[in-house]
Amino acid sequence: MAEYDLTLRMVQSLDRQLVYPLLDFVASKEVYKAEDILRAKYELLSHTNMVDFTGQLYEKIHGTSELPAEFAAKREKVIEMLEEGELKTEHIREIIENPEVAGLLRQDKLQNMKLLRDNYQCTPEMVLELYNYGQLQYSCGNYGGSADMLFHFSILSTDPELTLSAMWGKLASEILLGNWEVAYEDMFKLRETIDKSHFKSQTELLQQRSWLLHWSLFVFFNHAKGRDGIVDTFLLPQYISTIQNSCPWILRYLTAAVVTNRRRRNMMQELVKIIEQVSYSYRDPVTEFVEALYVDFDFDRAAAKLEQCEDVLKKDFFLTVAFDDFVENARFFFAEVYCRIHKRIDMAALTKRLNMKQEEGEKWIVKLIRDTRMDAKVDFKDNSVIMNPSYNPIYQQVIERTKALVFRSQVLNGAIDKRGNSSAKKDEAKQDQKQKQKQPQQQQQQQKPGRRQPESAVPVAAQ
Repeated sequence: MAEYDLTLRMVQSLDRQLVYPLLDFVASKEVYKAEDILRAKYELLSHTNMVDFTGQLYEKIHGTSELPAEFAAKREKVIEMLEEGELKTEHIREIIENPEVAGLLRQDKLQNMKLLRDNYQCTPEMVLELYNYGQLQYSCGNYGGSADMLFHFSILSTDPELTLSAMWGKLASEILLGNWEVAYEDMFKLRETIDKSHFKSQTELLQQRSWLLHWSLFVFFNHAKGRDGIVDTFLLPQYISTIQNSCPWILRYLTAAVVTNRRRRNMMQELVKIIEQVSYSYRDPVTEFVEALYVDFDFDRAAAKLEQCEDVLKKDFFLTVAFDDFVENARFFFAEVYCRIHKRIDMAALTKRLNMKQEEGEKWIVKLIRDTRMDAKVDFKDNSVIMNPSYNPIYQQVIERTKALVFRSQVLNGAIDKRGNSSAKKDEAKQDQKQKQKQPQQQQQQQKPGRRQPESAVPVAAQ
């Protein structure tokens, strides 16, 4: 199953410490050699300040209980840096953690900085130390302290680049702590910030969005509203473009989210179009199942891919929690399409395609017909299901296709009336302007010298 494992592809867009849970998972599933995974963990964390944990990995790799002297020296240096960071941030932490001061802070960061500088002697350098201290704590594996420091910094900082970096760090900390509610909110704030920010190039913007797609998987597959969130986010035009151009393997998770979320079944047609567009660059059993079912209507191939999906999902870090829901809903979609095409269905054949036991499959099919209220009847003698064809009458088709015409006509009439009124007002304004221009000209002509006024036509009274 290493052929379908996405760990190596996803490492490029994840933080070092976010990669560690993935390595731990594939080690438990024995996808790769245990020795290779152990060395990968060591190489991954040796560049962090998690000295004690890295030392334990070193002992396992080399089979020794004695560590080189460099580990002790690095440990002392890290402790010294932590003490120094705590001292440098002590004053500003006391101020901003005071509820009275926190109540005075507003959305305007410049105004907040002025308030802290004038009343509490807090300087921009102190704010920057919050960022440095938060980064140091994250590197040491103290994710709670890191989240607090980076949160305070992002509220006070006026540097957009460092603020964005702090938001990434806080999101990673909340993910590693398992605070999914907070991480869910932080993720959407980060998405909004990325979409509103002005980056130096489109490549940098593409990279930021690609990172967000990868990091958000931790949140979406652990939050109660995650399956709705992943569909709403990943199907946005800018993120569909990111998937197509930067990370097509993310399509596996979007496909799984649509399949497992039956309430969003109306998104299936859009998903099928995306799968067809990306199929030249990425394919796996999950996407191929949807393609075989909705594009080729190849039920034998779809059944084979569904069986492969079960192995893929069990060994995927993010999708293993959705295994039961995926299989159940995939069978539902399979049976739904199968029943639409066939008039008479052999329950034994359908059960075999669904990779279910005979008795279990027959009960499942009968329950499906009852729950979905299909117009069908079960023939227990022949062990088959007879589908009653439902043809939509032509007049009903006309009604459905024209039911929106009244509303659209009203909208068009309103638009025409508005345009007619605006053009009439413009004509009236032009005429008024012309009249105003003519009046001074007429007055000038009447006041020209040497021009005799016409004599009155009234006859002189007789003497």
